[in-house]
Amino acid sequence: MSVTWYECKVKYRKTHETGEQKVTTETYLLDAISYTEAETRINEEMAAYTSEEFLITNIKVANFSEVHPYENSDRWFKSKVSLIAFDEESGKERKTNLYMLVQANDVKEAYDNTVTAMKGTMGEYSIPAITESPILDVFPYFTGEEEQLEKFNAIAKTETETESEVETETEGALEELEEQESN
Repeated sequence: MSVTWYECKVKYRKTHETGEQKVTTETYLLDAISYTEAETRINEEMAAYTSEEFLITNIKVANFSEVHPYENSDRWFKSKVSLIAFDEESGKERKTNLYMLVQANDVKEAYDNTVTAMKGTMGEYSIPAITESPILDVFPYFTGEEEQLEKFNAIAKTETETESEVETETEGALEELEEQESN
């Protein structure tokens, strides 16, 4: 099932580093099932983010097919990726555009992160445009199952490590016994 991303514009009074308060409009991205859920979720996120009153001025479906966050990056970039296919009947190249939201610190890093995100792609593609996005933050849908999965994976990894430690100890003990028997 594909994810539907919603771009939400929120207007509120923001206190800047200088202590001055200004009314600003900021854009956030979140995934939701419907506009109603998007509105509910942005209300929850903003309530946790600011104690000031805020107004949701716009909610629209964003045209991102994928969102790729990266550690130690603070800005979001919109990458236009053209998938190239060859039409055998007409003998022409066909390009299908898709848009990705990639987190990076600058345009070059955004390009590199886009290439990294496209590594598993079998066909040819080009990246004709990368622009900085006005999106300040992304709020993916989180059910709590992700946390459960991480705990399960951590437990499974610990069990695997414990099993390999026991096997190593057992092999070492067997080798010692064989040595003692041969002497």
